[in-house]
Amino acid sequence: MSAHPSPTITLRPYRCTLSVPVEIERPESSEAPFEVPEPDVPWVTIVHNDPVNLMSYVSYVFQSYFGYSKDKAHQLMLDVHHKGRAVVSSGSREEMERDVQAMHGYGLWATLQQDRR
Repeated sequence: MSAHPSPTITLRPYRCTLSVPVEIERPESSEAPFEVPEPDVPWVTIVHNDPVNLMSYVSYVFQSYFGYSKDKAHQLMLDVHHKGRAVVSSGSREEMERDVQAMHGYGLWATLQQDRR
């Protein structure tokens, strides 16, 4: 044993966060916010433009998740980029909820709504 106690080092947690302002375009909707769903009208999954994801990544997601060809995925990605949104799938509400959750899992901004053309 030493006559001198060993020095004690105390580590404090340090948090560093970077805050970058991001503007998000909100889609305009002509529908009332609380419309009653019509049972025979199909639902659609809509992917919206965002300032984060690369266009190549969005195309990759459309190819890998939906199984779209490279050309189809590229066209949908261009619609998202230039028009601000694109319908990427349609079907039952449950299927579209699953697709929206999958898009969120890939980091894309997606919503669902009834296709009332």
